[in-house]
Amino acid sequence: MDIDAFVTAHRPVWDRLDHLVKNRSSLTGDEVDELVELYQRVSTHLSIVRSAAEDPMVVGRLSALVARARSAVTGAHTPAWRELTRFFTVSFPVVAYRARWWWLGSALAFLAVAWAMGAWVAANPDVQATIASPDEITRLVNEDFADYYSEHPAASFANRVWINNAWVSAQMIMYAVVLGLPIPFALYSNAANVAVSGGLMASRDKLDIFFGLILPHGLLELTAVFLAAAVGLRLGWTVIDPGPRRRVEALAENGRAVMSVALGLVVVLFVSGLIEAFVTPSGLPTWARVGIGVLAEVVFLTYVIVFGRRAMRQHETGDIERAPDVAPSA
Repeated sequence: MDIDAFVTAHRPVWDRLDHLVKNRSSLTGDEVDELVELYQRVSTHLSIVRSAAEDPMVVGRLSALVARARSAVTGAHTPAWRELTRFFTVSFPVVAYRARWWWLGSALAFLAVAWAMGAWVAANPDVQATIASPDEITRLVNEDFADYYSEHPAASFANRVWINNAWVSAQMIMYAVVLGLPIPFALYSNAANVAVSGGLMASRDKLDIFFGLILPHGLLELTAVFLAAAVGLRLGWTVIDPGPRRRVEALAENGRAVMSVALGLVVVLFVSGLIEAFVTPSGLPTWARVGIGVLAEVVFLTYVIVFGRRAMRQHETGDIERAPDVAPSA
């Protein structure tokens, strides 16, 4: 192959590709399509030169040009640390903050049901008798309830609690695919479990022990469950009321954003699991254990409010950057 003739014939294409790469930030839709086409053609030229001629200068120039064009076409890889930083400072908190009213509604509904049902159980011996015998209730409130938090090694208990709570939260989010209809029932089931335990403890004047063991980890744990329910319900409502966008677009955007919450709650529930395994059954006084739980709750809510509000003011939605369904095209 005559390398000089080959270079002369194709130099205009290479120069044009070089120009498009240098000005990639201001390209029109047609120019983007041209960039992709020329990138493919010049890649073929590089392959031909490498196999049919040994001219290191031409090979070097084309290799550098193809590499820069590939970066322009596929996008430069975002450093992992930047993606992680964006996730914790933008994606997760803004989705949680945008769902704040759904979040608050889920919490209030749960607490109302749990409180009413717990009071009903505590005040009605007949109801208690359908749950367990008097001896079983006595053993529960005097031994089993407290022993539950210390009968297993702390590390394995923390891991088991983390996996279980993460699965419950993931279910809440997955229910969005059926408009979130099972979420109220899931919340009711969890509220009933809490109410039965609390009602039985109250019937034996053991509420101080109940709250002393529940609050350290339960504040953060239930907050995470309420958040999962909130984003699941909000995503389900998007199907009914997508707003000014097309239903498919709204569902895609909110669906991707909700995955940020699913991943973020893994971390939140990990912290809750550590508290439940190492703080709840510890020998610390009750005020100290509850104080740790309150501190964890305040830190989490402050984090969501501060970072979430700031991201929302910057018109962030929590969706991924350069979402495929909103990418520019000719």
